[in-house]
Amino acid sequence: MKKLVIVGCGYLADIVADALLNGLLPEYDLVGVYSRTWAKAERLAAKMEQAGRACKACTSLEELLALKPDFLVEAASPAAMKELTLPTLKNGTSIVTLSIGALADNSFLEAVKETGTAHGTRVYLASGATGGFDVLRTATLMGNASAQFLNEKGVRAFRRSHFYSADMEVENKQVFSGTAREAIEVFPTGLNVAVAASLATVGPEKLQVTMESTPRFVAGDRQRVEIENDQVHAVVDVFSATPEIAGWSVVATLQNIVSPIVF
Repeated sequence: MKKLVIVGCGYLADIVADALLNGLLPEYDLVGVYSRTWAKAERLAAKMEQAGRACKACTSLEELLALKPDFLVEAASPAAMKELTLPTLKNGTSIVTLSIGALADNSFLEAVKETGTAHGTRVYLASGATGGFDVLRTATLMGNASAQFLNEKGVRAFRRSHFYSADMEVENKQVFSGTAREAIEVFPTGLNVAVAASLATVGPEKLQVTMESTPRFVAGDRQRVEIENDQVHAVVDVFSATPEIAGWSVVATLQNIVSPIVF
């Protein structure tokens, strides 16, 4: 059994825990959880214990890592990812992360690579609300590739922000245009998928990102990645009504890690 812990005990963490309880992750044992909000960690640990699975609600990252987990699932924030990554990798624990935006910082990315190599640990990038990393990476390796990313959100996502304007209610409006690195600085939690796509393609400084508001979506997001080289033109276009797909992408990643057939 692989020892698993989770940082960030909200909606997405529940999806992973439920998948484990429902037998979709039989190779894993969830031994600990941690959240900056203690009550959330306590609730998730209690849920596991009610199902007959011992799970410790930890009060610090240090206490969590003392459990010597094989894998840590990060479902918190890019800021949390930056804090926990190097200590976790040095602990001998690999990471499955959703907060890929943290890796847009090139100096941090290089430190992650060096630390993981030195300690035999890895960071697995869950696909979140997009996908197709295999074909994106393959097309990039072929050379002479260009790529672009489009994110569309419903107007509700902007109504309480300074980006909002009344014309959003009746027509599409461009909210942001720039590189993936610039995008994650402006939207630190809303465009992790753009950074993931950039790492699979031309890099955070080269991937062009556009964000638009649209009155067509009452809820949900659309993520569209397009890559083109001399021989290949590929488009990965995903609409998700809720963030649930991100939690399930973690489950898929955990399955892939231990599977004899790897996608």
